[in-house]
Amino acid sequence: MADEFNRRNFLKTAALAAGPALVTGRAANDKVNIGWIGVGTRGYASLDWMHTAAPNDVQITAICDTYQGYIARAKDRMATIWGTTPKTYVDYRELLADKSIDAVFIMTPEHLHHDMAIAALRAGKNVYVEKPLAHTIEEGFDIVREWEKSKKIVQVGTQNRSSSLYKKAKELVKAGMVGDVHFVRAFWYRNGLPNEPSWRYVIPPEATPQNTDWNRFLGTAPKRPWDEHRYFQWRLYWDYSGGISTDLLVHQTDIVNFMLEKTVPRTCMASGGVYRWTDKTDDRDVPDCLSAIYDYADKLQVNYSCYLGNEFFGYGEEICGNEGTLRVMNRQDLYFEPEMYNSRRPNAPNRAPEAIKARAAIHINGPQEYKESDGAINHFRNFIQAILGKEQVIAPPTIGQQAAITGHMATLAFKNQKKIVWDETANKYHFV
Repeated sequence: MADEFNRRNFLKTAALAAGPALVTGRAANDKVNIGWIGVGTRGYASLDWMHTAAPNDVQITAICDTYQGYIARAKDRMATIWGTTPKTYVDYRELLADKSIDAVFIMTPEHLHHDMAIAALRAGKNVYVEKPLAHTIEEGFDIVREWEKSKKIVQVGTQNRSSSLYKKAKELVKAGMVGDVHFVRAFWYRNGLPNEPSWRYVIPPEATPQNTDWNRFLGTAPKRPWDEHRYFQWRLYWDYSGGISTDLLVHQTDIVNFMLEKTVPRTCMASGGVYRWTDKTDDRDVPDCLSAIYDYADKLQVNYSCYLGNEFFGYGEEICGNEGTLRVMNRQDLYFEPEMYNSRRPNAPNRAPEAIKARAAIHINGPQEYKESDGAINHFRNFIQAILGKEQVIAPPTIGQQAAITGHMATLAFKNQKKIVWDETANKYHFV
């Protein structure tokens, strides 16, 4: 990892790190021309989300994918929802060469983020890149440095930061509703039927090496013969994904950082394995069961768990303060309850001081109160408004890198079966 990276640049607050000042030379009626790189599962769904987020401010003029079936499906959706026919590309570099494109959305497997984001910045594009920022800590710092040189707008797809529900949770913490916080529990539990193993996405029966550019998908990953499982189910393999750590965990540790105004934990221990999906034909690399314990330098521990074989508890974050508990469940519901200091014994009195007793319990349902299912649409809108010079992005690369480092720490601790320590002065890690 590069030693010369300036720690002060990396650890500055979201407000200071959001990017250049709010200025724009665009005409009031100009639309932002967008190139869409990756129209698989999330990239395809996001075409609709963008239409909800900013239909009058943008136009998607180009799409790119390495599978012809996805390109055809996206073109059809664009005609239906947007009423337009975008240009199509297999090679993202050809899309970037189009000088009329102002911004790109990178919605590809994570191992491709680094080269695509840097090429886009060097081509003068504003960039929205899905989380994690990059496939490794080192690659993430490459992107941060390129962004700082480019002066372009970059948003990382940790969209919980744009959720009104989580913003409300942050307000409650800052107002002192939960008191001091030294422990947080976060978890994400999923399940699938035996014939639908987690992350074994459906492989289109018409997909072949002839209509899929396998080599472009591989990018800098190790070379292998055509493998439809690795192409369409890439989240299950270390070559292209960090699995639980960079798909699920990173969202939750990032939003804990947001709510509690933290950056990168000091240490991480992780354990788990492939415990649920053990059929002899299942060749997944990444765990389906993972637990990680993080300790921060200022006396905070985050206890994280994920299991892909039971969904009863759903997913959420629980802020355990000494005066109250704040929970955000399934990105839908926020709950606050004050402490009673009675160990929950039957018929025990509420022994809390009067100031804590006076805090009423709270329940807010996000879809009802804010008309939001999660923060994705707000996150898209925030990015576009930043390009137009009206806002600053809420998740710039410095913040995205903090989130990614936390996820990568869990992966590295798990793979090495050692405790990992982050040195915030040198921006390096080591094992103990």
